Amino acid sequence: MKPRILVVEDESSIAQGLKYNLEAEGYRVTISSDGPTALRLIEADHYAYDLLILDLMLPGMSGYAVCEKLREQEILIPILMLSARSLSEDRARGFDVGANQYLTKPFDLDELFSRIKNLLRLYPRQARKSSDHLSSKVTEIDFGNAHINFDTYEVKVDDKEVKLTHKELQLLRYFVENEGRVISRQELLSEVWDMTGDMQTRSVDQFLLRLRKMFESDPAHPKHFLTIRDAGYRFVTEPIIQEDSH
Repeated sequence: MKPRILVVEDESSIAQGLKYNLEAEGYRVTISSDGPTALRLIEADHYAYDLLILDLMLPGMSGYAVCEKLREQEILIPILMLSARSLSEDRARGFDVGANQYLTKPFDLDELFSRIKNLLRLYPRQARKSSDHLSSKVTEIDFGNAHINFDTYEVKVDDKEVKLTHKELQLLRYFVENEGRVISRQELLSEVWDMTGDMQTRSVDQFLLRLRKMFESDPAHPKHFLTIRDAGYRFVTEPIIQEDSH
């Protein structure tokens, strides 16, 4: 069956252009012109669509808000954000709320098609459906003064609740599930951000700094979230003596 794509775009000419070109590539396309309608369509059936192409500037609800609402409900549909905004903070916010890809307007159709194919390959609908019914390898962990429950999204440090973004929780979970192993920047970009490893971005470093501020008693001298010079990063629950950690 042909993959089904929901395009959320309020500019009719752009929406119809996307529909025409995507259908020419063999996809089935539904168009929504506002955020609330798109949200209702996906909430009605989490598996009705294989991919969401989401504009940021929408009437009724921004693309950021739509994405955030979906992720809060653990709806795992892959999301490709489209925006004329090209600043790094706009891209970072998009990834923070759970977008898988971010493409700036105007864009090249070949690049759009390539990103769509990669997302559909990485997140097939049946795999998403199965994952909703499977328990994660790690559901809870305690380290330092922190307690994290990945099933309930409960995060506490010194018995006080801490709010993490969707992407921060994803990164934390990846570190926890790969405890003790040195993880390269390229691997994190690929596995957590779904970005090609050769992209130049400071996102990993920025997010690591934020995790250190939340969970380390002395962020300048981390004991759990370690940087291994010229290699990558390592997460440990128990402090390592004489580790090159910053």
